[in-house]
Amino acid sequence: MSRPPITKTGSERLRTELERLKSVERPKIIAAIAEARAHGDLKENAEYHAAREQQSFIEGRIKELEAALSNAEVIDVSRLSAGSKIVFGAIVELEDEDSGEAVKYQIVGDLEADIKQALIAVSSPIARALIGKSEGDSFEFRAPNGVKRYEITGVSYE
Repeated sequence: MSRPPITKTGSERLRTELERLKSVERPKIIAAIAEARAHGDLKENAEYHAAREQQSFIEGRIKELEAALSNAEVIDVSRLSAGSKIVFGAIVELEDEDSGEAVKYQIVGDLEADIKQALIAVSSPIARALIGKSEGDSFEFRAPNGVKRYEITGVSYE
């Protein structure tokens, strides 16, 4: 089984989240459960049930992060020297050939992908279409709303 890749920045962000969950959120929820228990009958205590549900979510996320971080292969993107060729970790500037709209994405591991922050998963259709291409190339890929055509206007590694 291959280890899923993750950028050094993504790894640090997930470790920070894990530390916050363990040192801040977990003690807070334990205190909330203790307070709810003090209110008496647990069968009809909505605060208790909500706190237990939140505890279950937090513990699940902690286990998920610990497993993901222990299995992931951390790649320091700043040490990559792929030139203008697109590989994992590349920051890619694209121009939509139909609308002329410019977009910028970084290709990252599945664990750290977040389209709101312009971080696209290496397994996504657009990232798979980009891997191996170079600055100046045009490509197309099948998006949920049809075929999209882009030109690669920039490639960098930070």
